Amino acid sequence: MANELQFKPVKEMTYTEAVSELESILQMMQGDKCDIDRLTDYTRRATELLTECRSRLTTTDEQLRSILAQLEK
Repeated sequence: MANELQFKPVKEMTYTEAVSELESILQMMQGDKCDIDRLTDYTRRATELLTECRSRLTTTDEQLRSILAQLEK
């Protein structure tokens, strides 16, 4: 799609960068200047960012639980 927005690949972003971009997208979507022609692109991007952030949080939680479980042995 020629008009598709270019974003940095989510896997190359830090967690902080992903959250920051999510916040920016949210502010843009809530603002009066939301570009309705790009709304689908921004929604798709937000979904990708949310999925990656959730995955990283889940992985970190599992790793921390594993580390803490080793301390209890």
